[in-house]
Amino acid sequence: RAREEFLELLELLVSHARTHVSSLAAMEEFHLSLSQCVVLRYHWIEPFVRRLKERLAAFHRFFCVADQVKVYTNENKTRTFLGLEVSAGHFQLLELVSEVDRVLEEFDLPTFYKDPSFHISLAWCVGDLSGKLEGQCLQELQGIVDGFEDSALLLRLPWEEIRCKSGNKHFSFPLR
Repeated sequence: RAREEFLELLELLVSHARTHVSSLAAMEEFHLSLSQCVVLRYHWIEPFVRRLKERLAAFHRFFCVADQVKVYTNENKTRTFLGLEVSAGHFQLLELVSEVDRVLEEFDLPTFYKDPSFHISLAWCVGDLSGKLEGQCLQELQGIVDGFEDSALLLRLPWEEIRCKSGNKHFSFPLR
């Protein structure tokens, strides 16, 4: 859940980035993905969630830091995203992905990317406009993050639970 200070930082970043790409829209919800989006058949939802719960039960809470501004595009280059990449906590996230991947494999579903860039998307736009956001703009955005008051604390994210969303159903798996 976004704190007020995070939303202030988001507004600064998006308003500055819009001087380079006016169509950029701020995200309203924030997450860090541990899998690709997959389609679960209705009768798979309950066993899938049960297996996830079993696989994730042993994991302890931890912190990660997402403080590196980065530009992303989706695979078919129809959307561009501005995000904050994880700079600390990568190993723990890889361990979680490994367990999620095992469950996905049991259901013959695609696993996560081989070399993931864990990040939180902040804003997006239609098309591949990465060229306009990278370079000078990206450096300026990183400067805003680095200079933001309490950004070191603000961008230190506690991992207390893992969530799974399937359609309108939401499942939560608390970490120990």
